[in-house]
Amino acid sequence: MCGIVGKIAFDGAPISLGLIDRMCASIRHRGPDDQGTYVNAGIGLGAVRLAVLDLSSLGHQPMASEDGRLRLVFNGEIYNFRELRSDLEKRGYHFRSQTDSEVVLHLYEEYGTACLDKLSGMFAFAIWNTRDKVLFIARDRLGKKPLHYYCDDRVFVFSSEPKAILLDSDVSTSPDPAAIDHYMTFGYVPSPLSAFRQFSKLPPAHYLLLENGSVRIERYWHLRHRPKTRLSEPKLCESLLERLNEAVRLRMISDVPLGALLSGGVDSAAIVALMSRHSTEPVRTFSIGFEESDYSELRYARLVADRFGTDHHEFIVKPDHGEEMLARLVWHYNEPYADSSALPSWYLARMARQHVTVALAGDGGDENFAGYSRYQVVGRGALEALPRFIKQGLAGALAVVPDGLDPRHPLRRGKRLMSDLSHGPAYGYARSMAYFANWLKDELYTADFRSEVSQIDPQASLLTRFLESDTSHIVDAALAADIALYLPDDLLVKMDIASMANSLEVRSPLLDHQFVEFAATIPVGLKIRNGVSKYIFKKALEPLLPREIIERQKMGFEAPIRHWFRRELLDLTRSALLDSGAATRAYFRPTVVARLIDEHAAGKVAYHTQLWTLLMLEFWHRMFIDRTMTWPGPTEVVT
Repeated sequence: MCGIVGKIAFDGAPISLGLIDRMCASIRHRGPDDQGTYVNAGIGLGAVRLAVLDLSSLGHQPMASEDGRLRLVFNGEIYNFRELRSDLEKRGYHFRSQTDSEVVLHLYEEYGTACLDKLSGMFAFAIWNTRDKVLFIARDRLGKKPLHYYCDDRVFVFSSEPKAILLDSDVSTSPDPAAIDHYMTFGYVPSPLSAFRQFSKLPPAHYLLLENGSVRIERYWHLRHRPKTRLSEPKLCESLLERLNEAVRLRMISDVPLGALLSGGVDSAAIVALMSRHSTEPVRTFSIGFEESDYSELRYARLVADRFGTDHHEFIVKPDHGEEMLARLVWHYNEPYADSSALPSWYLARMARQHVTVALAGDGGDENFAGYSRYQVVGRGALEALPRFIKQGLAGALAVVPDGLDPRHPLRRGKRLMSDLSHGPAYGYARSMAYFANWLKDELYTADFRSEVSQIDPQASLLTRFLESDTSHIVDAALAADIALYLPDDLLVKMDIASMANSLEVRSPLLDHQFVEFAATIPVGLKIRNGVSKYIFKKALEPLLPREIIERQKMGFEAPIRHWFRRELLDLTRSALLDSGAATRAYFRPTVVARLIDEHAAGKVAYHTQLWTLLMLEFWHRMFIDRTMTWPGPTEVVT
């Protein structure tokens, strides 16, 4: 696992070795074991390495091909690299190391961009062709590893994290209003957008070719939901468990200590159960809890740990050192990021890294098997079932309700709901995902900012993913949209940043792309049955897991910020969001911000999600745009 950086000057001007070194240093937490650079006319590459396979110096990057024509910087893990290596050796290639990165280098020599079809794993890498002056950049199918880049008419600069790109004096940037509007809707900035102007994210399952200053981006993989499997329920359970077991086994290959992140939910419990099959020693497990019992899952995590005799570790997260901790989160996440579970995820990774270098996690179960309640709502909601002409008629009748009416009034709510539903279930699903509903953004935004983003519809990002799916079933389409957007741009960002901030590699068996492809062919009726979510997944796991885990109600992994914004974080929130600096940005109306804070503090309305969103945006602005907030610097690496 690594962090990668690079710069190309289109006029062939020399690249500063000092710049590449500084870029590497800024993401040193991603790879504390080694650092390497390569500079030549018009090109500079750098990498920091977290050694997991082949701990020798032979895995040093940037890595050169045998003839010196290609240079590679690679971040990730290729789980089928041994099979690929064997095939390449038969074709006459020679290897100097036992690394998967060298396999990727030779695979590109042999197959060009088609090498991506053969890779199974998580990755973001760049290969520079010194002869043809072509840069090839690629990202894994599901977006587990990040890749950010900046491009203008002079330079192309890329990195695993934007903070490294910002060190380049040739890079000029400012906040992107469109990205901020998307952030206010989703709580994250969806790819290919970036919070920084002229920055972009390479989307999952895409590659980029840079030649003569021209950028070409292509998609190399699509998730298919058809045809559906015809396996009987018992055979389907058997196949599902076999496939997941193999995905777990492959992700346990490591030359360093390994463990598991255990939440107490069915997904992480399944991973621990299968890891126990392949381990001769107790699996090391790590869990996070809170003093607020309605947010803590520790009881269930202990149940799983006891069942499989794991070496179990726990940590209680408290809102201590509020501004310092929030500053550290903002620095590591690079862009505005409003998922409050980033905080416990960071502490979980820090605890795990004190014992292991690699950890397996249960990410992906809900997106594969329809685990969120919203899938049931979109699939069988009574209002959704109404004929379209009735919904349009109701929307028209409610159109006379004045917008000035209290947003919480039943008629105002009804107007919003019917307006959304009249556009179809996909639009209603997009509405349900919003951190700030359109009506609240209309109240909050200043006239100038509202005018600046008036032609932008953030929900179109989600609706586009619906339209791109190959299915006519609304639940399958919702799953496809979440796998394309919510999963890579929210959940996987959260885990990548939290883990790599602490020099921990996290692997997700449920996101093995072949397993995801298999899950996509399972009929919706076997994912949601009689109100039971993830039905077939739970059925397959019945022989392995305690009944209490199988049957428990799903509990989201989030911090108890609802309570904290009424106690420990209240003063900090007031001072940060209502000071003169925040007002001068002219994004939001201070009177509305103050009302959100006061109403939440008084217990009238739960605005904790919105307040966290605003607080993260304000701190991001101070740190990366104004540079008035102290950069906390890299997390101390555990060795």
